[in-house]
Amino acid sequence: MTGAVRIVALGGLGEIGMNCLVLEAEGCLLVIDCGVTFPEREPGVDVIHPDFDYLLDRADSVEALVLTHGHEDHIGALPYLLRDLDVPVYGPRYALTMVKERLAEAELDTSQLHVIAPRESRRFGPFDVTPYRVTHSTPDCTGLILRTPAGVLVHSGDFKIDADPVDGEHFDSELLEQVGDEGVRLLMSDSTNVETAGSSGEERPVLEALESATAGVGGRVVVCLFASNVHRLDSALAAAKRLGRRVLLLGRSLLNHARVSRELGLLQHDPGTFVNEEDAQRVPPGELFVIATGSQAEPGAALHRLAYETHHRLRLAEGDRVVLSSRIIPGRERAVYAMVNRLERRGIRVLTRRDEPGLHVSGHACRDEQRRMLELTRPQAFIPVHGTYVHLRRHAELAEEAGVTETLTVENGAVVEVDAAGLHVVDQIETGRVHIQWGEEISRAVLRDRSRMADGGLVMVLLRLGTDGKLEGTPEVSTRGVVDEVDEADLGLIEDCQRAVTRALRSLNGRSDAEAVEMAASRAARRVFRDALGWRPLVHTLISHAEP
Repeated sequence: MTGAVRIVALGGLGEIGMNCLVLEAEGCLLVIDCGVTFPEREPGVDVIHPDFDYLLDRADSVEALVLTHGHEDHIGALPYLLRDLDVPVYGPRYALTMVKERLAEAELDTSQLHVIAPRESRRFGPFDVTPYRVTHSTPDCTGLILRTPAGVLVHSGDFKIDADPVDGEHFDSELLEQVGDEGVRLLMSDSTNVETAGSSGEERPVLEALESATAGVGGRVVVCLFASNVHRLDSALAAAKRLGRRVLLLGRSLLNHARVSRELGLLQHDPGTFVNEEDAQRVPPGELFVIATGSQAEPGAALHRLAYETHHRLRLAEGDRVVLSSRIIPGRERAVYAMVNRLERRGIRVLTRRDEPGLHVSGHACRDEQRRMLELTRPQAFIPVHGTYVHLRRHAELAEEAGVTETLTVENGAVVEVDAAGLHVVDQIETGRVHIQWGEEISRAVLRDRSRMADGGLVMVLLRLGTDGKLEGTPEVSTRGVVDEVDEADLGLIEDCQRAVTRALRSLNGRSDAEAVEMAASRAARRVFRDALGWRPLVHTLISHAEP
């Protein structure tokens, strides 16, 4: 495959999150990012990561894994990959510090982590990789310039173009323009905000908006933000200091990011006085400034517990104020508005970017910035990454408007080959999603049963069989999450189910093996509930055998 590079996404194309891209050339593999996504409706699932079989089947050929930045959808799956794959990991300092903690928690080796700074080149087999600085909503973010047998490839990472970044780390337009002069064979660029016109906005003015939203409040102030948005955290700390308030940090992930940021010197502001959870309730309301996680109303997150009065240390009260310095992730609207309504009913004013647009700016490039990336690199070909299919397609159209004649929109599993002749889909591999709970994989069978229980409830049938294998007495039937007891009685569901199961077992004509009995009873029970309700709950049949 000399002179060509193959590209396959295990995650991140056709979806938001779970970014993991594989490049292959001359028999060597290079992995870019290794992230997770979070469940939308899968009961009990903590995180979801890509199926890594494609990499594990080629373990001896994987040269390295390179990270663009420290967000969970780019680093969160590393503990699950590295327990099965021994490979060096390179990335920015902040990302690797977060990764090191996760690997240590999983009792995995951390000696293979290597910091690679912007404009510092490393060679991995046929790939020469140079990170370049980008601005985003977390510190120390990079894109990648890859010199390969097929030519120069540019990967944008997650980016925006902030002309006045709060940490002084500017988007490296100069290097990208130089690479554009050199000639870029292919650009792969972040598509997240392609449907939003204009630019994403600068982070620095958010400080003034936060101060305005929290000034003059007689009660407690709660500013809710994404834990990894260290620049926003710094602005919130600055606002608290200007207001003369003591600060309480709520949320494990926020505490971790704050600690790491402080250790690495990335926080510029210190309010002077922090409060522990144990002491927060005793602080006069007008003196407390809470910075919390939970802007998406995640159950168990700090703001959710404050809204639903389940936090074990702190209680909000009428006259307090909550400021959501964040956007609502698609799919979380209902939960967020329910949480906001809960707070407002208690006399707690909630301010969002609808009230004051300056309370949040996105970390992802909008159309003007995406166009600027295309203008700087001037690629021969373009593949949009990081987004749903609609995002990818719209970004490809933007590239075509900007004069790129060769574009390709693909989703996870498409094997794309780029060489001097063009850009082609040459194969399709099977990709998948691995669901994790408490650090361990949940099987598809368990997920299927959980989904069926969530959708239709559970019916339990207990059969007592005599020594001759025949049914003794009447089957016991009970339900959970199907209908309430009143409806159950009105419909006669239990009695109908008992009779149907009894008839089904008699029709076995003497067969008494457990598999046949269980199947017949379960089918009969499902049919009764389907006919009465219009849906089929999950049926679980238990068999009790009499002692011989």
